[in-house]
Amino acid sequence: MRWLVGWSSTAAAAAGIGSAGATGGDGETVHPVGSQLLWGDPDPLWAVGDWRPDEVRTVRIDPQTRIAVLGTCGATDEELRLGLLATRGGALRHLTNWPGSYTAVVQVGRRITVCGDLAGARPVFYTPWAGGTAYATAALPLADLIEANLDFAHLAALLAAPDVPAAVHDSTPYEGVRRIPPGHTLILRAGAREIAGYEPVASLAVAAPTADPDRAVDAVRDALVDAVRARLAAPRHVPDIDPGPVPGMGPAERRAARGMPVPGIGADLSGGPASGTLALLAAGLPGMPGTVLGHGTGAGERLLAVTFNDLAVGGREAELERAGTLAANPRLHHVVVTGGEDVLPYADLDGPLTDEPGPSLVAAARHRARLAAGSADHFTGHGARQVLDAHPARLADLLMDRKRRHLVRPVAALAKADGSVLVPARVYGAARRLARTPYRSGLEVLADRLLHRRFDEPGGAVGASLAALTWGRPGPAARWLTGEALAEVSVRLQGATHRSAVGPGQRPGDYRARAALARHAADLRVLEQAAEIRSQRLHAPFLDNQVVRACRALPEALRVQPGARAAILRTVLEGAGVADLPPGWGAPSHASAAAASRTGLRVAADDVIDLFGTPLLAEAGLVEARVVRKAVRSAAVGEPLPLDGIADLVSLELWLRRLLSRRGTCWTGTPARARAVPSGISPRRSALTSGA
Repeated sequence: MRWLVGWSSTAAAAAGIGSAGATGGDGETVHPVGSQLLWGDPDPLWAVGDWRPDEVRTVRIDPQTRIAVLGTCGATDEELRLGLLATRGGALRHLTNWPGSYTAVVQVGRRITVCGDLAGARPVFYTPWAGGTAYATAALPLADLIEANLDFAHLAALLAAPDVPAAVHDSTPYEGVRRIPPGHTLILRAGAREIAGYEPVASLAVAAPTADPDRAVDAVRDALVDAVRARLAAPRHVPDIDPGPVPGMGPAERRAARGMPVPGIGADLSGGPASGTLALLAAGLPGMPGTVLGHGTGAGERLLAVTFNDLAVGGREAELERAGTLAANPRLHHVVVTGGEDVLPYADLDGPLTDEPGPSLVAAARHRARLAAGSADHFTGHGARQVLDAHPARLADLLMDRKRRHLVRPVAALAKADGSVLVPARVYGAARRLARTPYRSGLEVLADRLLHRRFDEPGGAVGASLAALTWGRPGPAARWLTGEALAEVSVRLQGATHRSAVGPGQRPGDYRARAALARHAADLRVLEQAAEIRSQRLHAPFLDNQVVRACRALPEALRVQPGARAAILRTVLEGAGVADLPPGWGAPSHASAAAASRTGLRVAADDVIDLFGTPLLAEAGLVEARVVRKAVRSAAVGEPLPLDGIADLVSLELWLRRLLSRRGTCWTGTPARARAVPSGISPRRSALTSGA
């Protein structure tokens, strides 16, 4: 795991802060393990973990005016310098406009600005510390620093209402550690905190501007090309080390066999049109493809395209055929990775501790098997559905803007899928109710549903759309929580109505779409940590700031049409010179993922049931063990239960076990923290920072 950490202290505490660490209230001097100091006194900043040299850049004008950028950033040093000068005058948004995925930290005098991203894939956390504020791009190191306990109210909210920002607000799994919302910056002035937004949102009072569809799609194309180019242009410092002799294999095959990535650029060619679009864009940029041979990005080298063939589930023959057709491109080197029952979801529940829990933990081994055959820099299409597709609640936005005629095609598609003539009236009525429901009322309805355990929702594609036409809905795991846990989340929601009586100032569709993007980005971050391959970097350009902005500018009337995502990506490729796509390209692929989850749960049912023999979740009062075991047995035999909810429960139980069995800390110079958690203590009262 890679992260950056720093702190800003008050003038009184500054004497205890230095480049060697900080002195806490108990007199201990601490600094991060495995860190490199980016700048020192009196507000030090460290980069921690295996950052590549090109991923850490600092530019300074004078000793107290400087910027650090960590990650993949397409800005030149001169552009960073100009950005720093503009920030000195108070401007912020331009720091988030450069291509790539990165975190920017700016210091001007004693004012420190830390920029989060729009999607939430690069979050920023903070906590009070040593008379000031400590901040980091990971929550666990800050929890170590303050010896935080688990926040079980937050964990209950993750299970009961994961798509409702008001339920979790700014909390984390660790008491006292907070996060800034996506699209915001953390501003510290001599230890004092301020959180400021840098991105405008669509107002409820003003109709959304009507953008030209062609120009909007062109902007998406330009943003994606810049995002891909930023990755290809960055120097890659992964040496082509031969990992040792294996009979009948070359260097690249030996690296893959030993779980080491091939140096160069690669991409997924399976998983839907988004990953295929990135592969074709990366292969098509003149003189800047990937390589499966060694170093450099010279013309003629090929991009490694990986297709995953799920032998245990099947039904992906058409997708494999399309991938093979695309891989006929002479600048692509196609590799098909086969996987049986050993890489199904739930098959391998061992793995590293991640910063936070996430449902992708149950499938981490599956992704690791695919990524091990990939390159050192690997493109994925994660986030495309969230930034390009229309959340069903956007139908209410169209009604609010008096654009009823644009509802005809999406509603007709739902009616065709359901086969009922009543669908248009039901969908229109639900969209109309949402358009007229205030945000506060929507949260009160959700709080009441949780309190009285009302989880029944209509089934099928139409039912899912109708259920999504609300300000918030219970999570798929909510039905298995205890009454105490649901009551606690209900109280949090009621408190949110008083915290923001007017609401978020957004249309319901825009609000729900941003929340869905933030949840997906958070789970992708967990997946990156859980499926991490040494020396490999996963790149998700659809979550870059400039791509998210371009996608948000797409007209609502365009994105709600059936097949809009595939049509937009096809236009993007045509604009980039890729026209010959195979028949059926753009077909949705999430059905195969659902089939794999059901098959994996059936195969691993006994192991999952054993996991909930004496679960920590039950000890914490969030679930009853027998209820979860019964649900797993029922889902394994094919009963129509929400598999996403079971994945949420299993992932959280796994994360808790890994966390509480952890030894050590992220900090040195902390003898008082080198103590183990006594056995038999409830995790509700246990300290997180158990040491060896």
